[in-house]
Amino acid sequence: MNHLKWRLALLCFLNLSLLAGCASDNEEDLNPKPTDCDTSAVTFSGTVNAILQANGCKNCHAAASASGGVILDSHAEVKKRADDGRLLGAITHASGYTPMPLGGTKLSDCDIAKVKKWIDNGTPNN
Repeated sequence: MNHLKWRLALLCFLNLSLLAGCASDNEEDLNPKPTDCDTSAVTFSGTVNAILQANGCKNCHAAASASGGVILDSHAEVKKRADDGRLLGAITHASGYTPMPLGGTKLSDCDIAKVKKWIDNGTPNN
């Protein structure tokens, strides 16, 4: 009988420990908000071109390799794909477009927001 009391006491202690461990948790700690994405100063040269480079887009879509006939190594070529909707469709993995990067993970929401902001601003060569 004494053995049973110890087991029950240990079980109660473990349950209370688990509950106490969650007492200081709050919604913000459990579900952190994503960091702010600054799209106020998006440029082609400093933002969009850098995103394309960092995500390997230019590895497959330079004039020398031009996978799928898509070239992304100059403002004029990127603008062409932005204007026809293929750039945004591909990076957002929208239905009807080949998701890019091919076989890779989708660009971050922030990078997509920056590319979209550049497109919404008229795809300037800045």
